[in-house]
Amino acid sequence: MNWNTSLIGLLTALGIGMLIGTVRERLHKPGVMKAGVRTHAIVGLLGSLTFSIGPSTFVTTLLITGVLIAIGYRHSAQQDPGMTGEFALLLTLVLSGLAMQDASLSAAIGVVVACLLFVKKPLRRFSQEILTEHELEDALMLCASTLVVLPLLPTTAIDPWHALNPYAMWKIVVLIMGVGIVAHVCMRASGVRWGLPLAGFFSGFISSTVAVATYARKAHEKPELESMASAAALLSTLSSLILFTMVLATSSPELMLSVKWPLISAGLALLICAIYFIQQTDTKESLLLPSTHHAFKASHALIIALTISAVTLCSAWLRNLVGDSGTFAASVFVGLVEIHAAAVSIAQLSQQDPIQSAYARWGVIAILASSALSKLFLSYASGSRGYGHRMASGLGMMLISATAAMLMLK
Repeated sequence: MNWNTSLIGLLTALGIGMLIGTVRERLHKPGVMKAGVRTHAIVGLLGSLTFSIGPSTFVTTLLITGVLIAIGYRHSAQQDPGMTGEFALLLTLVLSGLAMQDASLSAAIGVVVACLLFVKKPLRRFSQEILTEHELEDALMLCASTLVVLPLLPTTAIDPWHALNPYAMWKIVVLIMGVGIVAHVCMRASGVRWGLPLAGFFSGFISSTVAVATYARKAHEKPELESMASAAALLSTLSSLILFTMVLATSSPELMLSVKWPLISAGLALLICAIYFIQQTDTKESLLLPSTHHAFKASHALIIALTISAVTLCSAWLRNLVGDSGTFAASVFVGLVEIHAAAVSIAQLSQQDPIQSAYARWGVIAILASSALSKLFLSYASGSRGYGHRMASGLGMMLISATAAMLMLK
């Protein structure tokens, strides 16, 4: 027997018992006798010692302890019908046995258990007062889509051009749901004025197209949010443009440097328009989310995912039809749904020969125009007219600024 390992396990079991027991003792109601620091510490030592003797001894101890806990609960159920304390005591015994084999894992689980016990009131308040029924429904749907449906889907393409991947398609659905929940949480935590723009900016690093469609629905459901939703969508386009520049710099630093001023001009235009729309918003109490508000709409997520998949399929067909000479056209077409993938294609075009570099520079502008066109379509199709007009002005300013900067480079 390794006495050093056994001593560490024994001390870990004792520490777990004392930690969980301390938390339980602080949560005791006055006049109610429950297992506290001493009981949990003794159970921790008991578990580690019996586990050292042998597995059969530990299992027997576990069964006897379970029976004693059940008898004790039967006598105290009328005063305190909850079973958290009973399970915490039983788990202390199990963790003390685990400590003799893996002290680090046992200690980590013990800390998590103690934290869960300590935050009883905040968790209860969150589940009963803060979290609405619709939010719980949305969270369960997102979890089911991510953890149940997604792993079951095939990861190989199902079309002749190897473009449609069911796993990737469903990831878009999950992405749309996730962006909706992030925006919803930010709005509830920080209010409309800062929560929605903040969520918009960070969601753009995932997918600005998805963000534009998500905020279009919010603007359609709540017209007074049109200006703020437009600002959030433009900020998502800005963060997507930042990521586009980073991808371009990685794939072709020369091309990125040659179009840096058009990209900077486009980014500044988006930022100025977003700030202007934020200032236009009246952030009074009427803009707060009602309790019946859903974070996302599943049918909306499916429609957007199918639309993106259709464009991707058409792009693959076009590339297969015209071959390598159609890289420029295919890149622009891909830009309708994903400008970052288009950035790699256009960067490859610029590296072929110097003559193609000029086409590649204007190809960057064409990709931005293609992306703006798809966002504009989604804005009017999914959102209100006011949201569409604001997006048209913001995206239009982006393209005008980028084109003007490109012409000045001549």
